[in-house]
Amino acid sequence: MISFQKIFGKTDVFYDLLEASAAQAQQSVQALNKLLSQPADPAQTLDAFSTSRREDKKITQQIDEALCRSFVTELEREDIEALANVLYKIPKTVEKIAERVLICRSRLGPVDFSKQMKMKEDAIAIVVTMVGELRKKLHLERIKELNAKLQKVEGDADKLMLECLRVLYTTEKDAVVVIILKDLYDLMEKVVDRCRDAGNVIAHIVLKNS
Repeated sequence: MISFQKIFGKTDVFYDLLEASAAQAQQSVQALNKLLSQPADPAQTLDAFSTSRREDKKITQQIDEALCRSFVTELEREDIEALANVLYKIPKTVEKIAERVLICRSRLGPVDFSKQMKMKEDAIAIVVTMVGELRKKLHLERIKELNAKLQKVEGDADKLMLECLRVLYTTEKDAVVVIILKDLYDLMEKVVDRCRDAGNVIAHIVLKNS
């Protein structure tokens, strides 16, 4: 964690905190990929996900407290707050997916979520890069390029979800499995949406300050 001494001693602490938040979000996505790639095991727990979410919550709280105590910030206060809030929603949503997977793993069978996970990993990697770019004094063209890539990933995720639902509704006979998978598909697509939202906030910050 970043200490309060560091908060009050450095003007770029908000970059540090936002980068730390994005890193926690990426760790949660990586933990989900690991969970889904492993065989079902009664010993599997939510520890990795709850840890990332709690750490990100602490970072968000540090940002709020630092904003209350700082008179001058390089980025506007409402922009810092908006980005911190949307970043926190990523591990929070990922944890919901993990909760459902562990509850109903025996009903899922050999469902392949690799395409969804690849898109989530691509999306969060772009977000981490974009957050890092903020420290480099707001290069508009670079941010536009990264945000365009992020928007494409989000669009591809929408198309994949529709295709998954089409297959689900036309082939699956077990109504409970239909409900479970639809819920998981919705949440998985929402993670990419959260990443897109973070990208939009960053693009707005950079455009406003360019």
